[in-house]
Amino acid sequence: MRCELPDDRLSQVFSALVDPTRRDIVARLSAGDATVNELAEPYDITVQAVSKHIRVLEDAGLVSRGKDAQRRPCHLEAKVLDLMTKWIERYRQEAEDRFRRLDAVLERMDEQPATRTTTEGAAS
Repeated sequence: MRCELPDDRLSQVFSALVDPTRRDIVARLSAGDATVNELAEPYDITVQAVSKHIRVLEDAGLVSRGKDAQRRPCHLEAKVLDLMTKWIERYRQEAEDRFRRLDAVLERMDEQPATRTTTEGAAS
């Protein structure tokens, strides 16, 4: 299974999501498109600062801006999130497979009779 996002692009996407404000913007856009002003409302930062956050998300491919007459709504690009999910799922599945193999080894060890390693009962 090969991820469709190049590693440098994937790094850019994860890097964009390091910031909690950007993660919140992505979460809010998952409910629907919004303008920069609408996205800036709940924050105690300037519209320009929110616009910079959106630019980082755009550069990572997570967000695009449309044209709707006078408005320029921001839109979440869900395909990028799907690709991230596939990448994460691949490694989650590999980790689960390793844990299953470890569980099987531990189970076989429990089933084996304990051997005595002491010399108790040996002739003196």
